[in-house]
Amino acid sequence: MGSGNIFEIFKVFLRLGLTSFGGPIAHLGYFRREFVVRRHWLDEETFADLVALCQFLPGPASSQVGFALGLSRGGWFGGLAAWCGFTLPSALALFVVASLTTSLNGAAATAAIHGLKLVAIAVVAQAVWGMIRTLTPDFRRAVIAVMAGLGVVLVAGALGQIAVIGFGALAGTALCRDPAIARNGFLKFPLLPQMGAACLAAFAGLLLATPLLASALDSHALAVFGAFYRSGALVFGGGHVVLPLLRDAVVNPGWISANTFLAGYGAAQAVPGPLFTVAAYLGTALHGPPNGLAGAALALAGIFLPGMLILAGALPFWDGFRTRPDAQAAMRGVNAAMVGILAMALYDPLWTSTITSWRDIALAGGGFLLLTMLKVPSVFVVIGITAAAMLLSLAFA
Repeated sequence: MGSGNIFEIFKVFLRLGLTSFGGPIAHLGYFRREFVVRRHWLDEETFADLVALCQFLPGPASSQVGFALGLSRGGWFGGLAAWCGFTLPSALALFVVASLTTSLNGAAATAAIHGLKLVAIAVVAQAVWGMIRTLTPDFRRAVIAVMAGLGVVLVAGALGQIAVIGFGALAGTALCRDPAIARNGFLKFPLLPQMGAACLAAFAGLLLATPLLASALDSHALAVFGAFYRSGALVFGGGHVVLPLLRDAVVNPGWISANTFLAGYGAAQAVPGPLFTVAAYLGTALHGPPNGLAGAALALAGIFLPGMLILAGALPFWDGFRTRPDAQAAMRGVNAAMVGILAMALYDPLWTSTITSWRDIALAGGGFLLLTMLKVPSVFVVIGITAAAMLLSLAFA
């Protein structure tokens, strides 16, 4: 893929981080246009291989693709420059929004937060609709999605999420076998197998050891880091699928209120860049320290680190693994299970904690139609629905 200096990598990804609205699928389109068509950093087939890898692995797919492009172009510092350029604009914006909303009070602030929660319903409904069409196209995967949804109802919390993801992998291996998708290209990165193995070991070690160390040391900061790390490590599909994992991680322990959580999720729709930067909002708004800037930094590091570690760990081995039928079948099952998980999250907590009147149904439904039928950019939907919620709140006060 050639070589480039760190400043060049940071500059191009900073521009993308400031302008890339529309979610992970749109981000991948921006990346293709910038790096395949315009700059010729890699060819079409290699880009498709890289996207396939990042969609296969847990973590934020678009951020992982960006990190890999920077890694291939400028080594580890290039990967870090790409991540900073693409992630920091939205993270800083959400830090500012969280700092302002936590200091505001009164009817207007309450109405604005309620509007952001209605936006979250519309956006997640759009995501569920799109995932149903693409990830459960046949009866077998639809059954896996339904069973997964029932599973998270019966077994709540992080344990239920992990069990359902495991169920999806096993069910996919048994039920979703198709001829392996052949890939002809090769992914070339400056990573030896030994380095890849070390990254995979670090990924697993942090996942297992962080909660034990947090308990042993009675460290709330380590517990916060571990909660965001687990959310980033266990989410397949990225983007909106992280919603139920994050809610279990920060709302159930009482670190943040359900209303603040959903307001942050709604606010994240108005900024460019990866949706995982909602962690900056949540870390800022935590009830106790570490919160503010320290909480935002800790949450961001926690949620993004596992995706980068497992990506770096997989790159040296991916060419030999990606064409195995059992691996592809397992991921079909996992993706179907994530549809069920997200569909249940759309109902609880989003619908049950937000929809209280016909006006709420109209606004959330209108936002869904604007996003799906009219293809209105999400930033305008956020502004419009939030403003409408505030006006209706004043009118019917």
